[in-house]
Amino acid sequence: MKKIIRKITHPLYKRYHFWYHRKPRKYTYKNVYTVVQPSVFSPINTISTKVFLDFIDTLELKNKTVLELGCGSGIISIFSASKNGKVTATDINEIAMDSLSKVARDQNFNIKTIISDLFDKIENRPFDYIFINPPYYPKNANSISEQAWFCGGNFEYFHKLFNQLTSHLSDTTNCFMILSEDCEFNSIKNIASKNDLLLTQVLKKTTPLELNFIHKINIKTSLKQYPKIL
Repeated sequence: MKKIIRKITHPLYKRYHFWYHRKPRKYTYKNVYTVVQPSVFSPINTISTKVFLDFIDTLELKNKTVLELGCGSGIISIFSASKNGKVTATDINEIAMDSLSKVARDQNFNIKTIISDLFDKIENRPFDYIFINPPYYPKNANSISEQAWFCGGNFEYFHKLFNQLTSHLSDTTNCFMILSEDCEFNSIKNIASKNDLLLTQVLKKTTPLELNFIHKINIKTSLKQYPKIL
C-alpha cells in the first residue's frame, strides 16, 4: 500500500520539492541550524536526515574525530560539532561547502571542510566516526544537484565508496550509513561484500510513508559487532 501511495504522490512531491528549494531555506535540529542552498540535498522535506540525527544524538562524540562524507547541507556535521566532536565535512558540491563554512562560523563551530569526491582529497587515516547518507537511486546524474540522489546506472558511487573506505577503517572506527527501503539493498550489500566489507543493521525506523535502516560498516576480517537496536 505504501508503494502505491508513493507512486501516486512522488511526482507531485518532486515538483513541490524543487519549487520550495528554489531559494535558500533554513533547517533547524534541536539547538543548531543550517541553510540549505537550492542545489544541495535537503533534509527539510525528506526523512532520512532526521532519522540519522536522532541516532547520532545517542552517541558520545566528545573529543572524537568525526567525518561526514558527502555532507550536503551539513546539518549532521554541525550537530556533531555541537556535541564537541572534532568534525571534518566533505562534499563534491562547492556551494554546499561554502554555505556550511559560513553557518558553522556563525554558530562558533570549528568544522574542517574539504571539497572532495568521496575520499579523493582526504588523508589516509581512520576516524572515530564516519557518517554517510548516500545517493542510492541507480541512474546517471546530469548535474551536481542530481549527484545527491543518483549513484550511477551501475552503482558507480558504491563501487568507489567501498573500494576507498577499507583503508579508512580501523578496529575503533564506527562507520554508519543510512539507507531507505527504496534502495536496491542487495546490490549495495553485494558491492560491499566484494570489497571485504559487511553491513550490519543497527536501527530500523518506520514512518507512515517510508522505512529507513542504519547499518554499521565493518571490515569482515576485523569484525567488531555493534549492539543491535530494536
